[in-house]
Amino acid sequence: MNAKQLSVFIENKKGHIATLAKAIKNKGIDVRAISVFDTNEFGILRLVVDDPEKALTAVREAGYAAKISEVLAAELADKPGALYEIFSLFDEADINIEYIYSFVMRNNVKPLIILKVDRMDEAIKLLSDNGVRIVDADEIYSK
Repeated sequence: MNAKQLSVFIENKKGHIATLAKAIKNKGIDVRAISVFDTNEFGILRLVVDDPEKALTAVREAGYAAKISEVLAAELADKPGALYEIFSLFDEADINIEYIYSFVMRNNVKPLIILKVDRMDEAIKLLSDNGVRIVDADEIYSK
């Protein structure tokens, strides 16, 4: 099973991220990865959490527009050129990377990258066929 990511449309003003974090905390949800892409007025906060559906409910109850989307988590070799290897595979296969961010799981010694691509199933097969480990959602969500 692929990982699910929560994307939250958030106003770029003081206190909004704290309010959102409080709503998630109050439901006992653990954040595994976080990234914010912003403009002057608004941003998109992206979260990988241990319970995406519960987080979606909490965030919407707090008054934020949000959705869940499928992403893939790939284990990145800790060596020079590791990103190039993945990016060049996608380039050769004509798979577009919509966005990417990284995180480190507590019990994992290698960094992980979260990828949103336009052809998810093909990307997963391509990476797997080329020795890149795709991290299962259950591994990300477990403590």
